[in-house]
Amino acid sequence: MLENHDFSTLVVEEREDRVVVLLNRPEVRNAIDQAMVDELHLVCAELEQHPKVLIIAGKGGVFASGADIAQLRERRRDDALQGINSSLFVRIAKLPMPVIAALDGYCLGGGAELAYAADFRIGTPSVRIGNPETGLGILAAAGASWRLRELVGEPLAKEILLAGLVLRAEQALAANLITEIHEAPELMDAAHNLADRIGRQDPLAVRITKSVFHAPAEAHPLIDQLAQGILFESQAKFDRMQAFLQKKNENTAEQKETP
Repeated sequence: MLENHDFSTLVVEEREDRVVVLLNRPEVRNAIDQAMVDELHLVCAELEQHPKVLIIAGKGGVFASGADIAQLRERRRDDALQGINSSLFVRIAKLPMPVIAALDGYCLGGGAELAYAADFRIGTPSVRIGNPETGLGILAAAGASWRLRELVGEPLAKEILLAGLVLRAEQALAANLITEIHEAPELMDAAHNLADRIGRQDPLAVRITKSVFHAPAEAHPLIDQLAQGILFESQAKFDRMQAFLQKKNENTAEQKETP
């Protein structure tokens, strides 16, 4: 249980069907340091064993301003080869159930790459999202160099990665990098509403659909057929379809009785 951990960089709330994680280093705009990476790995370990929707947000009107520059400046070749942030973000992207990133304020560098690893991104009007790494003499090596092209297309990805473009909320919405904009006080309610919509689906069907969605192109259509074979045998499939047919029959009967 996550409540048994004493987190220093996160505020974690665990509910029956979801976990809410708030990045909590407001004094440095929630910069991602090694301690935060380690604690996010603990969250992932729990969600891999007990799948739930994950909502990630930041405290203090900021999602995450990036990696901790003081730590980043001291890292050398061997640190880069360990993939400190990239391995975490890959793990987050591969979580069994969907991940929702609720973005406010700065979402830059490693913070943006954390958001790119989520399945859904929603934001506030004050969102500023981008990857200024080349201005610091490095590259965005924790997923942006390949995820961003998939998310927004090559021309815009190159503007962000090579020319330091930082998107405002409306630009990010137009590029489908975020899918909703809400005022800051309503942001978490919107994230929970999205989690509620996911929660109304069959959990096993959601998990398997997410896995199939992210499968490599050469795995299709075989993986789709195998996954469907699993779901065709699930009790939820029979129960949900029976409920659908029963409701349809009841509605038809009501329409016939209406004069």
